[in-house]
Amino acid sequence: MKRLRKIYFLAFYIALFSFDLNAQIEDYSLYLEEVIIDELPGVQSFAIGQFDGKWLIVGGRLDGLHLRQANSSFDVGQNNKNLIVVDPISKEVWTTPLSSLSINLQEHLSATNPNFYQNENTLYFLGGYGYSAVAADHVTFDKLAAIKLDKLIPAIINGEAFAGFIRQISDSQFAVTGGHLERIYDTYYITGGHRFDGRYNPLNMPTFTQEYTNQIRRFLIEDDGINLSVTHLQAYTDADNLHRRDYNVSAQIMPNRQQGLTAFSGVFQVAADLPFLNCVNIDSSGYTVNNDFSQYYNHYHCAHIPLYDSLKNEMHTIFFGGIAQYFDLNGVLTQDDNVPFVKTIARVSRDSSGTMTEHKLNIEMPELLGSSSEFMANIDMEHYENEVIKLNSFSGDSIFAGYIFGGITSTAENIFFINDGTQSSATNKIFKVHFVRNTGVGISRLNPQSTGSLKMQIFPNPVKAVLNIKYNLTVNTNVKISIIDLEGRILYEENIDNNLAGEHIFSKSVLELGNGGVYLIRIQTASENAVQKLILKK
Repeated sequence: MKRLRKIYFLAFYIALFSFDLNAQIEDYSLYLEEVIIDELPGVQSFAIGQFDGKWLIVGGRLDGLHLRQANSSFDVGQNNKNLIVVDPISKEVWTTPLSSLSINLQEHLSATNPNFYQNENTLYFLGGYGYSAVAADHVTFDKLAAIKLDKLIPAIINGEAFAGFIRQISDSQFAVTGGHLERIYDTYYITGGHRFDGRYNPLNMPTFTQEYTNQIRRFLIEDDGINLSVTHLQAYTDADNLHRRDYNVSAQIMPNRQQGLTAFSGVFQVAADLPFLNCVNIDSSGYTVNNDFSQYYNHYHCAHIPLYDSLKNEMHTIFFGGIAQYFDLNGVLTQDDNVPFVKTIARVSRDSSGTMTEHKLNIEMPELLGSSSEFMANIDMEHYENEVIKLNSFSGDSIFAGYIFGGITSTAENIFFINDGTQSSATNKIFKVHFVRNTGVGISRLNPQSTGSLKMQIFPNPVKAVLNIKYNLTVNTNVKISIIDLEGRILYEENIDNNLAGEHIFSKSVLELGNGGVYLIRIQTASENAVQKLILKK
């Protein structure tokens, strides 16, 4: 049975006004409409492309978050070993097994967490992690496959042979999983990611090797539909700032109005098993690290939508759910170093001067959804060559932007350390995303710490004994650190005079606070104020 269900209205207002009154961008609310297709399997960490309004889903996994039991994670039986075609309009699904392909293609196209990019009617599928019978082990595949969507999708629908519509080459530079394949003009970029060979286990026993690329790898693809080859260009290497995987890289229009990319957040920091808070901006001339901006929400890969306002020269990227180190708890930024699943929907904006800000929307995903999901744009939406949506093209009372599909759904925020396969699953949920004209007042809320210079972090959080508070100062200044209970009582306060500019770590025992509870940690200077919630373990 196939049906359509409208589940709720998300009062999401993006206050985006143009200086030109004749082309003014009004406030819009975001409306999600669930599309249910019972025959569609749940898939996460997959590649996806579209032709003529129909999707092709390649690779990924049919289960949820990888297990914590040794020799159980990334079971080959949960690989997606089918090519799946979906028509979200007619709500039809067609599947065909990979078994008619060569063994190299079968293994590669069932990989999880690949890097992929659609250029016109060709979907490029690069790298990814999975089991290889050829290697007799789990590997990161050193392959690039070119899939002709305009030929393969009709062939699958009609039950015809399709092997001739997929080509594959090998290259050691393509052994990357958890990165992103994107394009700036004619150059392709593999940003971040790692090479992971062997069987994952949670105890870090010597069953695998892992090497981050620490790079932005650039290359050209020569593809005439028959012959497929690449020309490698100079890579950018940065062991501190490009040490990222499993995150969001989004196409952008930069303040100079040229195409670019932004690498948002990612894991793991070199010196800590925590997400990055800064971002990396990439254009055709190189890359720059933005340490003047901190992204606190949506740290792992999730569905996201890039929109550009050409009249104000502003770039906006909307992120849907996923996993993050921070979330909002009753209006206060809360840090959880276990990095839980979240429902947060947030927007990162860049103005014409390059200043970036983060806004939490006053709505959430309906469940703990979004991690490893993808956004499929409405093919009729006006967009730039790099697929960034033209925000100024919005007209009428309702604009259908596209779909969110798949990913992981979790039963609780923190399941990583207990996960035995029952706490999460791959979802088949589809949400149509509509922007609806609204005459109300915008209710997205700026996260002031996203642009503040304090860069406050507290760890561990939750904490049992000793709390560390990290902060940054741009000038020599006095600092006041306070611990406050939820009734507003100051339980501890310390003034630190003439703190020198630079990064500082303040440590404090919290044993006297008692056994469990939630508290506020506040840092104040003459010009800034940052507050975060602290969770005290029992």
